[in-house]
Amino acid sequence: MPHIRTDNQPVTQITIVNSEPDKQAEALSVMTERARFMARQPGFISISLHRSFDERRIVSYVQWQNRDLLRSAHQSPEFRKEWGHFDQLPDEIDSNLYEVAQVIDSGQ
Repeated sequence: MPHIRTDNQPVTQITIVNSEPDKQAEALSVMTERARFMARQPGFISISLHRSFDERRIVSYVQWQNRDLLRSAHQSPEFRKEWGHFDQLPDEIDSNLYEVAQVIDSGQ
């Protein structure tokens, strides 16, 4: 489960994947496989995958303990071998690292 806090926060990677509607299911399937692999790597906290209703975008919200462990997971030989081809599936991938600036919730 994502932990969204401003104190003692992990590194957050948000990735937006744009593709044609007929490719969204395939892209989501590959991203789900990747997420299961990542969940077994050191430093993993959580991954949430979101798909748009217009079937053109998938948003991945990833939390990791720190940048170095996230980078190591992405650079592992198994990750490169299994999912190096993913970049050819979508039209565009926009991925960036973030830190939480504010959290406002319902207080429940």
